[in-house]
Amino acid sequence: MSRSSEPLAGRSSAAVVGLGLALPPSASQDELWRDFFAARYDGGTRALAERIFANSGVRTRQAAVSPLLEDVADWPTERRMRRYQVEALPLGKEAVDRALTQAGLTAGEIGLFVVCSCTGYATPGLDIILARDVGMAADTQRLFVGHMGCYAALPGLGAAADFVTARGRPALLLCAELTSLHIQPPARRVDTQQIVAHALFSDAAAAVVLAPTDGAGGPPPPGGYAVREVVSATDASTADHMTWEVTDLGFRMGLSPRVPQVLSVHVRALVGDLLARHGLTVSQVDGWAVHPGGPRILNVVQRELGLSDEAMSASRETLAAYGNCSSPTVLLILDRLRRAGPPPRQVVMLAFGPGLTLYAALLSR
Repeated sequence: MSRSSEPLAGRSSAAVVGLGLALPPSASQDELWRDFFAARYDGGTRALAERIFANSGVRTRQAAVSPLLEDVADWPTERRMRRYQVEALPLGKEAVDRALTQAGLTAGEIGLFVVCSCTGYATPGLDIILARDVGMAADTQRLFVGHMGCYAALPGLGAAADFVTARGRPALLLCAELTSLHIQPPARRVDTQQIVAHALFSDAAAAVVLAPTDGAGGPPPPGGYAVREVVSATDASTADHMTWEVTDLGFRMGLSPRVPQVLSVHVRALVGDLLARHGLTVSQVDGWAVHPGGPRILNVVQRELGLSDEAMSASRETLAAYGNCSSPTVLLILDRLRRAGPPPRQVVMLAFGPGLTLYAALLSR
């Protein structure tokens, strides 16, 4: 087990001051099952798949390339990557524009542009093309975080916050995922992992702007959240439990049913150590953004940390309303928390992915 952190403790010199979302058209889980996925299964497999869809905790999902309109299951990876560029660019631009507007900043003021995505690749990529299209300066630095999966937003947030702390300039983080491009062909045998993936994943883009506080480490701007610390823990002995493989027919998810068990071993220590360094306990955290990898993931985190149903409500409601959108999902939850009344003062963000890796971030209002 390895553990690392990007310590920002005590400095509070980078704050989230703008957050923007962009969502493609949505469809109900029942409609997706009835009008597309049900026909892919027969016999006992269909009954199993129907139960998984019904118990996924998902009510509606978004798709830039809707299976109700286009079946991409037999598309080669090249065709999927070309479509990724077509769909991800306007979605990412919408999220970026909204985040900048909320922050009251222009694209030309951004010093670092971080882009996270594991569902599409191209060169020049989203970071280059969007930087050009929204009007970022020629000297804006760029960082692309690829293939980290569902937890990528948090190392992206840590890198952006470190830049703001070191340079005293604003940074912008964009997470954009089009999981709808990676529906797999029907399996010849029962493949529970693919059924689960098809029942959970969704598309979204989310962007956050981080800006420096006053150089003396004073409070963040009004309405902002200071990034106190970002930490991670990786259990490399379970690296095969969660995979995202590039195949000739898109990217294929591997998702072991043992993932919740691994999280149960590590999540309490990760969160407890993080909070202790800042003089906090679990009971003093009034905002929880837990990546909803599925209902079992949320159940394990709730049990291990002793959280109430109310503390988990934003994460469960986000899963129900949007599905698992991979890297943008914790930012969707943060947006929900920020819009709550009153917004929480202390927020812990948790996300999990290949490695098997756990990431956590502490934000303070």
